[in-house]
Amino acid sequence: MLASLRRQLGLLGRAPSFRLLFLSTFASGLGTWLAVIALTVDVYARTDHSAKWVSALLIADFLPAILIGLFLGPLVDRFSRKLLMVGADVVRLAVFCALPFADSPGAIVGLAAVAGVATGFFQPAVYAGLPNLVAEEDLAGANALRRSTDYVTTILGTLAGGIVTSASGPHLAYWVNAASFLLSTLLLVRIPGRLLEPPEGPRRGHWRELAEGYRVVRRSRPLVLVLVAWTGASLAMGLINVSEIALAQDSFNAGRFGFGLLWSASGIGLAAGSFTAASWLERRGMRFVYVAAIALLAIGTGGAAASPNVWVAVWCVLVGGLGNGAGVVYTGLLVQRGAPEEVRGRAFTLLMGSTYAVLGLGMIVGGPLTDAVGARWAYALAAGVCGVAAVSAQVLARGLPRETVQAEPLPKPV
Repeated sequence: MLASLRRQLGLLGRAPSFRLLFLSTFASGLGTWLAVIALTVDVYARTDHSAKWVSALLIADFLPAILIGLFLGPLVDRFSRKLLMVGADVVRLAVFCALPFADSPGAIVGLAAVAGVATGFFQPAVYAGLPNLVAEEDLAGANALRRSTDYVTTILGTLAGGIVTSASGPHLAYWVNAASFLLSTLLLVRIPGRLLEPPEGPRRGHWRELAEGYRVVRRSRPLVLVLVAWTGASLAMGLINVSEIALAQDSFNAGRFGFGLLWSASGIGLAAGSFTAASWLERRGMRFVYVAAIALLAIGTGGAAASPNVWVAVWCVLVGGLGNGAGVVYTGLLVQRGAPEEVRGRAFTLLMGSTYAVLGLGMIVGGPLTDAVGARWAYALAAGVCGVAAVSAQVLARGLPRETVQAEPLPKPV
């Protein structure tokens, strides 16, 4: 395992284009999570502590990704992925330069929605272009390294956001995030554009290309596996996200400290699971580790539901985070290897849109469910949903080779 982890870290030295992408996403991720706290605090304060406005802010963040995934995926395969990433960073830079001057909560939510549109294009472009920046044998390690860094920036960014916002208000956090996107843009423009260009070929019109993306997802066993299993896990995660605070404060009587403790344990598990995902994959193969990752999420969630106190639950949440973090890496790798490059962007946008839609559904259901039956039963239901997802993954993974192979290019139209 140590040799695998050293090779994974060595990617930053031997793959210069990946290093630029890694540093870019690290800088923008740190600023983004810092600003998430500031946005929430800003809207909450301006609306006399209205939870509805906070909900609107969260919806504005992920709703664009759903719409882009379902209807605009061909754009990621039609335009330069480098252009999409740089353009998205420039748009988000402009948004956070404008936020200090927003004079109403509606304006803040509107600007957040614009940033959400940019992020909705940025993320699938990164995933679709990443296989072109590293050798095939390094792809799993590159995904693991990038995702583990995302979780580290989540922990550090939210911590810094709380400190900065408490000390000087949200505006400084907005300016810091704008600077992070400027730095990210300067790093991205140094990546050779030829590495991130989509394959050349005839264009068949937006709706035909969109339908082609749906067909590829439907006919590819790795993509069907992701659509069924990871979408089910996302529904469970939506329930967990909403009921976690009630589990800490009401079920365990642990107050805000307990909630923060569970959140931190989850973040540590996510980072550790994603960082070690590549070494797990080398030792056991995709058919085993993908099912095991979802099963770990189910076991950890069920254990938290049955825990007598927060000190036991924190270890269960850590186990669930390990599975969640590894599962995210394997999900990205399955799509990268299971979709031909010509439609890789469409596959990612479609599957991301589906995941966000189900995650949102879980959040919508999670509130009334937690109020009706309590957080323990909401967690137990989430564990059951994860268990079904793991069984589904086991059934669908039987048709996969031990290691997923690169998809064949699509036949050229006559």
